[in-house]
Amino acid sequence: MQPDDEEKLIRVLKSLPLFAKNFLIIHDKSGTESNFTFNRAQQYIHERLEAQLKATGKIRALILKGRQQGVSTYVQARFFHKTVTRRGKKSFILTHHADSTRALFEMTKRYSENLDKQLFPQPDKKNDNTLMYDALGSGYRVGTAGSVEVGRGMTNQNLHLSEYAFYKDAAKIGMGLMNTVAEIDDTEIIKESTANGQANDFYADWQQAKNGSSRYQAIFVPWYWQDEYCIDSALFVPNDEEKEWLEEYGTNGLKPGHLNWRRIKMEDIKGDYEQRCRKFRQEYPFTDTEAFLSSITDTFIDIDCVKRARKCRVDSDASLIIGIDPSRMGDDRTAIIRRKGRKAYGLETYYNMDTMHLVGIIRRIINKEKPRRVCIDCIGIGAGVVDRLIELGYSMVEGVNVARKASEPDKFKNQRAELWSIMRDWLVQEMPVEIPDSDELETDLCGLGYKYDSSDRLQIEGKEDAKKRGMLSPDTSDALMLTFYGGEYVGGGYQTQRLSEKAAGMLI
Repeated sequence: MQPDDEEKLIRVLKSLPLFAKNFLIIHDKSGTESNFTFNRAQQYIHERLEAQLKATGKIRALILKGRQQGVSTYVQARFFHKTVTRRGKKSFILTHHADSTRALFEMTKRYSENLDKQLFPQPDKKNDNTLMYDALGSGYRVGTAGSVEVGRGMTNQNLHLSEYAFYKDAAKIGMGLMNTVAEIDDTEIIKESTANGQANDFYADWQQAKNGSSRYQAIFVPWYWQDEYCIDSALFVPNDEEKEWLEEYGTNGLKPGHLNWRRIKMEDIKGDYEQRCRKFRQEYPFTDTEAFLSSITDTFIDIDCVKRARKCRVDSDASLIIGIDPSRMGDDRTAIIRRKGRKAYGLETYYNMDTMHLVGIIRRIINKEKPRRVCIDCIGIGAGVVDRLIELGYSMVEGVNVARKASEPDKFKNQRAELWSIMRDWLVQEMPVEIPDSDELETDLCGLGYKYDSSDRLQIEGKEDAKKRGMLSPDTSDALMLTFYGGEYVGGGYQTQRLSEKAAGMLI
């Protein structure tokens, strides 16, 4: 081999995209064999991972994907590349189902069998779940998430958890597997999955990563980055909703052909229009928030009206009302939000805030912004906040106990259900409304379920029940809900909305 050829080979071996393009064979969706060239989603993931590796020395990543975007193919290639070109690299891949395990390992064996035997070592051990390269001290193994003991006793440098949201006993499995990878440089843990609602560890991990409270980075790839999900047609005319999507996501790659493909795909989904939209969003999401919310079937507030309100801009001269949902410990947030008539704005959230610190923040807001009313949840630590502010002379402060009887007890289980109903009516009214352009608020607004009791009264899912299925406490939406307590201020005047005059006069 000439020096120039050797230098070129070294460059190819060091670069995963070049290695994949030159040495890895895949089957595309038509079943045709081809060299592995990254698509847009794979290239984006690769760049994000490499940036983290350069910055921190290791990779800890969560990847939320749509269906068949090649994420597993990419991660398999990434770990296989490290296994056959580096010494002492042990990789382990865990899937949620035995069929998926077989399919992923077949892909890896195809990589191995098509390598140039003069350039690369052949596995010394090869069976249904293992490729071992003794000369390198490297190996590649796969398993299925059927036992909480899976993977225990191993030592790995690379760990891939595929379709992590669908694992049973994910927390127990993770406790064992995470310990097989040391917290040292040049190690990688990648958890990837499509959405499976919010009652699982993947959603909880994703929320922490987005909030910056974990060592993992959150990587989302939208469905319309796939060229095969695009069917151009001169007959396609976008409707108003599709025009909004093109305006919002067009600069990121969305084309009319993608929306035409979506229409065609929707015909294969069973159910009414809203059910089909939810199912499509779950498997082919525009955003990460949409993916998680759309896999819940019965939420009280629909995501479409919330997304419209996020993009709308409204001017209002109505009086200012402030809603505050206090919290002290754990993952719960203290949330503060302002509302003037049809315009909600100025969302603030805080973690681990003590009572007197919150009193100080509220005092500064009142003194500067002169609200007409400040509505504070007075269940728990909020009672002390309300008492102190009233003691200081802030007469506009109202303590709100949402567990109390509704003003229309034949319709609502409690005041919380009544206020959530008013808030939903406000969001879906014909007149445009504005809310902060916040993923956090959208998740909280659209994440709660509901039901009707034996007396046909509306009941909104409680915070504790929502947290049991993996959702964060809906603190930001509850803060907005509180701004509707007692009525709604419009244009500087007072308009009672749904709450009776008697109830409005009995505010505590």
